[in-house]
Amino acid sequence: MIERAITGPIRTDLERKIVLVAGPRQCGKTTLSRSLYSEYQYLNYDAAADRLLINRQEWLRNTPLVIFDELHKMPQWKRWLKGIYDTQPIPPRLLVTGSDRLEISRKMGDSLAGRHFLFRLHPFTIKELQSTFPSDQSFPRLMRTGGFPEPFLADSPDFYRRWKRSHLDIIMRQDLLDLESIRNITGIETLIELLRHRVGTPVSYQSLSRELQCDATTVKRWLNVLENLYVIFRVSPWHRSVARALTKEPKYYFYDIAHAPEDPGARYENLVALELHCEAHRVEDTTGRKVVLWYLRTREGQELDFLISVDDRPRLVLEAKYAQPDPPAAMRWFHTQLAEYSPQFVHLVAELDRERDIPNGPSIRRADSWLAQLNLVE
Repeated sequence: MIERAITGPIRTDLERKIVLVAGPRQCGKTTLSRSLYSEYQYLNYDAAADRLLINRQEWLRNTPLVIFDELHKMPQWKRWLKGIYDTQPIPPRLLVTGSDRLEISRKMGDSLAGRHFLFRLHPFTIKELQSTFPSDQSFPRLMRTGGFPEPFLADSPDFYRRWKRSHLDIIMRQDLLDLESIRNITGIETLIELLRHRVGTPVSYQSLSRELQCDATTVKRWLNVLENLYVIFRVSPWHRSVARALTKEPKYYFYDIAHAPEDPGARYENLVALELHCEAHRVEDTTGRKVVLWYLRTREGQELDFLISVDDRPRLVLEAKYAQPDPPAAMRWFHTQLAEYSPQFVHLVAELDRERDIPNGPSIRRADSWLAQLNLVE
């Protein structure tokens, strides 16, 4: 059993709040939920018998934990859950999971204000795996199969290919239709294929719209749907004015690392992006601090892969290279430009013989061991 990074905070918060766990399909939400207490009652709204118990409120009151899975498919579920929280004592503790993002924080509105805490669960990270798999073992396995529990633990290329096809098919044929009234599934599948070959590259909506033969507004809507379904996540360019940054071309990465091209550089950049994205969400969900993953780019062409801001201040600037030990010139340029914030600069290399520190410059670190110790808030 691999303990997830958010397990302890969830146990703590269940004593006083409803806990909601969102994340990609098959990332381990049910396994995590069932590992919290030795006794629990699990009710899935997709199952007719469980749905009847939920509607009649006939779950066990003497169990430490009640798990509601896919509850967001219930009409007026937020108002219903608010009524339960306001009229019935804890225990039983209440935990709600959902596989298609919900989007919980946006759709909550005021119904559950002050009554819930949200946690986002993602595929395995190197940091989570290190107690069971040393980082020099987990890193190459993640590169081969991605971090979703089932294919990662199987560690078989054939199994992964079969799992990936089934996983994406369920998202396209079931979750997509539940979330959006979209019938052009072929168009969205083509969009996913186009994004695979643009990992780590700023995406032009106009360019995608020409290739897909539809308007840019439709492309943006499809991208938003794929984000809501946890197929991809967005990284926008950082700017001192966030409003200006949001108007520039974003990059998109996959939650399933192995869905990125087999090119080691592209897949490695996707892995680093996901590790940073997961850590940013963990810090936000457990501390309440605002943590955002960006990339850096100027009109003159200076660019670095990632910047993480904490409470609107740059905390970490990172360049990810698979086998290039020397940092790019842009890192020294941004080191000067961001001096007022004093962020940490790291040149992160997958295949590196020797780590070193450059005076008044970046630290050069080996990716697997550095990511295993990643902590954005000291």
